[in-house]
Amino acid sequence: MNRFTGKMVIDRKQNHKSPRVPGLFRGVLGLCAALFFVASAGAQTIRVAAAADLQYALADLAGQYQKHSPAKLAITYGSSGNFYAQIQNGAPFDLYFSADVRYPEKLVEAGLAETDSLYIYARGRIVLWVARDFPLDPALLEWKILEEPRVQKIAIANPEHAPYGAAAVAALKKAGIYEKVQAKFVYGENISQTAQFVQSGGAQLGIVALSLANSPAMHDGKRWEIPQELYPPLNQAVVMLKSAQNQSAARAFLEFAKTDAARATLKRYGFMAAEDSRVRSPGKP
Repeated sequence: MNRFTGKMVIDRKQNHKSPRVPGLFRGVLGLCAALFFVASAGAQTIRVAAAADLQYALADLAGQYQKHSPAKLAITYGSSGNFYAQIQNGAPFDLYFSADVRYPEKLVEAGLAETDSLYIYARGRIVLWVARDFPLDPALLEWKILEEPRVQKIAIANPEHAPYGAAAVAALKKAGIYEKVQAKFVYGENISQTAQFVQSGGAQLGIVALSLANSPAMHDGKRWEIPQELYPPLNQAVVMLKSAQNQSAARAFLEFAKTDAARATLKRYGFMAAEDSRVRSPGKP
């Protein structure tokens, strides 16, 4: 049990991209590079704070990685904003996978995270999602479904600290429908809890992460992907904290997160490759 989040942690754990080396060789060299970093790490535990939209994708990555590494990952999922506040107050994490690049950038600016570890690993997307047996189809009705009388509750993540909630609000406002449906909102603490509201029947419809809609628990539902031009890019970034107790092991997993294998896994769950996944200076576009 994590004393900062009150959530159970999940134990789950593979390559470095080498330019001009094609296909299989690049994958093999990448794996060797990542394993080189963990050679001295032993069977250490890497403590990870991760955005809730990564619940399935990161668990998959961790499982792949741990087949080739003695290190173990203890992952706690939650809202990016809450983790940001906890880390500022000394929460004992090694890595922070955020759904919004701005939080890791602020930690670098505050001297709490290693500048050279900042990496934009993916871009998230949002969808309107309903259960399979719901009589209306968001793919056919698009925004109009939100105003239907049979949609009495709409689940979104709390926009104050959940990037996916902020993206949902931005999209609704740009579409000109926010004021019409605001009274129907029920707020999840994070995007995972938001999805659970719709799955359990607590809400008829939810605006959720595509990565969750693609998960085994939700893939049979009905959905409509919200046009990406309606909300700011959900560029997601990871950073290593300066207080990390297992820096060598944490850096090794970061190297794996940059490999073609890791990017392919994220793509399978609905994440896009970020336009700029290089390390960049905080606060700069």
